Amino acid sequence: MSSNQEGVATPGPAAQPANTGSDDRRFFGQPRALATLFGVEMWERFSFYGMQGILLIYLYFSATQGGLGMPQATAAGIVGAYGGAVYLSTILGAWLADRLFGSERVLFVAAVVIMFGHLSLALLPGFSGVIVGLIMIAIGSGGLKANATSVVGTLYAEGDPRRDAGFSLFYLGINLGAFFGALLTGLLQSTVGFHWGFGLAAIGMAIGLTQYAFGRKRLPAAAHTVANPLPAKRRPLVIGIAVAAVLLVLALIFAGLIRAENLAALVIGLTIASTIAYFAVILSSRKITKTERSRVFGFIPLFIASVAFWSLYQQQFTVLTIYSDKQLNRSILGWEMPISWVQSINPVFIIILSGVFAAIWTKMGTRQPSTPVKFALGTAIMGVGFLLFLPFAGGAANSTPLLAIIGILLVFTIAELLLSPVGLSVATKLAPKAFHTQMVALFFLSVALGTAISGQLAGLYQPETEAAYFGILGGIAIVLGILLALLTKPVLKLMAGVR
Repeated sequence: MSSNQEGVATPGPAAQPANTGSDDRRFFGQPRALATLFGVEMWERFSFYGMQGILLIYLYFSATQGGLGMPQATAAGIVGAYGGAVYLSTILGAWLADRLFGSERVLFVAAVVIMFGHLSLALLPGFSGVIVGLIMIAIGSGGLKANATSVVGTLYAEGDPRRDAGFSLFYLGINLGAFFGALLTGLLQSTVGFHWGFGLAAIGMAIGLTQYAFGRKRLPAAAHTVANPLPAKRRPLVIGIAVAAVLLVLALIFAGLIRAENLAALVIGLTIASTIAYFAVILSSRKITKTERSRVFGFIPLFIASVAFWSLYQQQFTVLTIYSDKQLNRSILGWEMPISWVQSINPVFIIILSGVFAAIWTKMGTRQPSTPVKFALGTAIMGVGFLLFLPFAGGAANSTPLLAIIGILLVFTIAELLLSPVGLSVATKLAPKAFHTQMVALFFLSVALGTAISGQLAGLYQPETEAAYFGILGGIAIVLGILLALLTKPVLKLMAGVR
């Protein structure tokens, strides 16, 4: 072990993270520290999905309904751009962790920023609350997401077969929060108003922050490691670049070049540029070995499949919300279910099935399907989920049975469990030592790109042409899944021993 200038232990090239908890099985067979991360992620997702479940309808509902009255396509684009910005900001959170502060410290500060973002949505009126709130939540969520995942990775030694199961349990916490967040926030929105729903999201984040503050001491020393410390002489340059970037964005806004109508397209372009730059920086670095470089190349086809998956999956918050408002029959025994409650269906299936998947991967051990196969299945099955909308395409308004959407979201869930927690896990396994957290950020860049694309695609959705919409997108995802399955052997060769 070597020590950096701030006195934080950093692993040498061949060292493993200290105190990984390989003998600790106090949390459902996993390290006890996983419970702390499970909790903060659960409450953060409670606030995140609770707010996001009502955000789109808040933007396009009329003023008499408590909304802002924006055009539907513009509102969907904003939601997609915001969702993409959340995952895009994982770059910033990961860089701060790897170069300046370590994952654990960034995670804690990010949680504070998120809480104030939700308070802004709840307390500031009109579009000003949306701007301030969404910017703070996007930046904070980016910092929390990449670093929470990275810290979970420090709990396991290399080769620990419990890793995928641990990430599946971590994913269970995410979806417990998502279920109750969408349910309770939607209930408040439909009964007393949007700002009460946003306020509940702020309270949920405050609870998560308090819980984490008490449990953070249990985390291993590796969670505090600054993997690739930034030399002090370069810090003024970084500060200058940051200030210039903020001023540039403000100038573009005042010049009218950044508008609500083109936010999704801008986030897509920025994410693509960031992805190319990130891969180039990592692959050209002298701090990575030949094996690590090969593994990064092996991550590229997984990245592409992940983009395709998320561009469909994240339409739960754009197209499916519109579909739930206009096409879905939400009447239950004469009572109309709130629109946002549809967002709670997927988390229920995750809660039920995540333990099943964790048990399957644990039971199979080294015999489980390889990561490329899981990604291929997840992408193709997601495409099948879109094709399942076709029997109801072109129907009368509010005619699609609720049971049909439940079945479709079950398919979404199976696809998600094959790709999302596995993607988080493989990012930590393929990561070069010097880019540990930033490799996780690369996975989240695939989510950012897919999410922004989902907002852009939502502008094309119309009930009159939904057969073509669902059919084409579903077919593309199935083809990409098949192609990745055919490339499994060469991808595994590049992954150099990681499955």
